[in-house]
Amino acid sequence: MLYAILIYGADGVFDRLSEKQQEAILAKHGKLQETMKKRNALGAVARLMESNTAVSLRPHGGSVVVTDGPFAESKEHLLGFYLIECATMDEAIEAARLLPMDTASYEIRPVHWSNQQASDGPDPHA
Repeated sequence: MLYAILIYGADGVFDRLSEKQQEAILAKHGKLQETMKKRNALGAVARLMESNTAVSLRPHGGSVVVTDGPFAESKEHLLGFYLIECATMDEAIEAARLLPMDTASYEIRPVHWSNQQASDGPDPHA
């Protein structure tokens, strides 16, 4: 089954860290990516731009209103995501434990549908 690991945190935190701290965080992300690639279970991986670059679309009186900014005003925003293939939620949780826990929070959700299996996903290092 596919699972999405959603990454939440405050905009700009990573960029304000020292180079050494950034390297440590990226190494943990690399560990998850390598682990899942070895299992042929890594799908899409994305780091999103800051929330001030977002636009939101909402229905309004039979039309659609487009507004600048994220969907919800919050201190924490969706920063990125992983799609991984795991047999169970427990396995997905164990995979997510490889990620850095000091600058972000994570939400894991089963994926209801997708147009690809994780094993068919692009190489995030390509």
